[in-house]
Amino acid sequence: MHDNEFKERYLNSYFEDLDLSSHEPDWNMMIVKNMEFNEFEDCVAFINLLDDRGFVIKYKHMLDSKFEELVKWFLFNYMKITNRPIPPVALHKRKVNLLSLYLLVAADGGYKTVTMENMWPAIAKDLGFDYGDGDYMRTTYAMYLDILEYYYNYHTINK
Repeated sequence: MHDNEFKERYLNSYFEDLDLSSHEPDWNMMIVKNMEFNEFEDCVAFINLLDDRGFVIKYKHMLDSKFEELVKWFLFNYMKITNRPIPPVALHKRKVNLLSLYLLVAADGGYKTVTMENMWPAIAKDLGFDYGDGDYMRTTYAMYLDILEYYYNYHTINK
């Protein structure tokens, strides 16, 4: 009986003193930070990570900048389109968050569905812009993300 009591107290205090959350590295964060885009397979791997909404919510800030890197690599290096600023900036000098735009459009059924159902004003509002910026969001999506999504879908279907 005395041994069991000692073990319980010892083990409880041992694990409480470990404080693993502050000592252990966050492997997910380290992996994402070290991702590089050198071929389209790298883009596919990153986009696949975005299927996990909990992961996206937890690491949103870091994923925002990494997604911009992905889009920049895809447009500049893979597609050889170098005349588009990354990140895109709306008429009133506000940056458009490409990851948020991508996720919102995907959640609402994709570019074609959002366009057919005229949901671009709502997308703009969800991104913190005015309803009147809906057409700008549609154009931004088309210029930056639609072709990336097309290549991603083509790649994953034909693999």
